[in-house]
Amino acid sequence: MTNRMVRVGILGVGSYVPEKVLTNKDLEAMVDTSDQWITTRTGIKERRIAAVNEAASDLGVKAGVKALKDAAVAPEEIDLIIVATSTPDMYFPSTACIIQDRLNCVNAGAFDLAAGCTGFLYALVVAEQFVRTGSARYVLVIGSEVLSRILNWEDRTTCVLFGDGAGAVVMGPVPGEGGVLASYLASEGSGAHLLTLPCSGSRVPFGAEAPVNHRAFISMQGKEVFKFAVRVMEEATEKVLAKAGLDKEDIHLVVPHQANIRIIEHYSKKMNLPMERIMTNVDKYGNTSAASVPLALEEALQQGRIKSGDNVLLIGFGAGLTWGAAVIKWV
Repeated sequence: MTNRMVRVGILGVGSYVPEKVLTNKDLEAMVDTSDQWITTRTGIKERRIAAVNEAASDLGVKAGVKALKDAAVAPEEIDLIIVATSTPDMYFPSTACIIQDRLNCVNAGAFDLAAGCTGFLYALVVAEQFVRTGSARYVLVIGSEVLSRILNWEDRTTCVLFGDGAGAVVMGPVPGEGGVLASYLASEGSGAHLLTLPCSGSRVPFGAEAPVNHRAFISMQGKEVFKFAVRVMEEATEKVLAKAGLDKEDIHLVVPHQANIRIIEHYSKKMNLPMERIMTNVDKYGNTSAASVPLALEEALQQGRIKSGDNVLLIGFGAGLTWGAAVIKWV
């Protein structure tokens, strides 16, 4: 039996980043760039790089363990696992199934979700629907990325931007008027060519030519992606606030996708929201794609920037092109 009146919120949060730190100074010895160039244009000072024996499932498992503990939910209580990733362990089986086994979530269904850097927001909204309709009670949502494996370390326009990491949340029913107040998802496939991993599927299968023409690496038209990001962050905010019946003054903290500090600063000015009300940690981790929002969310909680009753705005944008947002009243 479904119960469409149930409120759904985040019960627990966890994250994990690899031990290896790659600084801008380190990159100066690898590619034609400088700490000043990277910092000025992106705000990034360092990023984490997975060990050779670490894949997306390894990072995701560690984040998932922390989220389950934080939520006080046992592995066997999880009904569904959704892993948002652009860097799965392999095409199949899904990284979610690998994580399901390693976490001993014996009663859970599992699947991967691909929406680029917006992946975590998409997965969170999907999870919220499963719980709201009664199809699941507890859903584990994980964003896990090992982007260092798909970077061309000779291309200074992309290799300086990305890092590895994972973040996870447990979604479930919450009392009162808390939880997800509204969500908004969107896509614009006409811009798909702006951010791609060309040699990775049935259109252009991976082959011997890939190492020569670098088609097995991230390809991005940076200026166009920047324009897209600043446009849709404002749109997503207005759309989701309207659905929630809130004004921007009602939002206590914004947790955006951590792609570039200049994008976030532009958003701050455009929306007339002071940077003090926006969570940033792009300087420490770079762009971790689907992991960036949950990574920033846990850090905000650790810093005491979110308390019960606060309205928190999550925003993501990325390849697809995709974007989305969710407003959550914290419980």
